Amino acid sequence: QVRLVESGGGSVMAGGSLRLSCVASGYSSSLNCMAWFRQYPGKEREWVARISSSGSSRYYADSVQGRFTISRDNAKNAVYLQMNNLKPEDTAMYYCAADWTYGGDCPSMEMWYDFGDWGQGTQVTVSS
Repeated sequence: QVRLVESGGGSVMAGGSLRLSCVASGYSSSLNCMAWFRQYPGKEREWVARISSSGSSRYYADSVQGRFTISRDNAKNAVYLQMNNLKPEDTAMYYCAADWTYGGDCPSMEMWYDFGDWGQGTQVTVSS
C-alpha cells in the first residue's frame, strides 16, 4: 500500500513563499513520476508540476513557471514544491501524486487520471 503525506501548507500574504513536502512510504521502487496538483473549490484537480525519478526532467504549468520549483530526495522518499512569489490565485488544496507506469519517466502526464496514488492534500491560502 503506497501512502503519500503532504505537509507545509498554510496562509501567507501575496509575494510570500511556502515549501510543500510529500513523504512517501509503502513502496519498493523509486522509479516513479511524481507530481503536484492543486484543486480549487468546485473544480477538478489541475496539474502544477512533475518530476522524473532521477530528478533530471522537471515540468511546470504555465501558471507557475518561474515561481515554483519541484525537487525530490529519493533517499528520504520525498518530493518538494518550493513556491515563491505566491499570488491569491495560487490559493487551493495541493496534492502530491505518484505513478510507476513508465518506470520513472513523465511523458505527457498532466491530468489527474494519469496518476495512481495520491496524498490527502494540504491547504495553501494566499491573501492580498
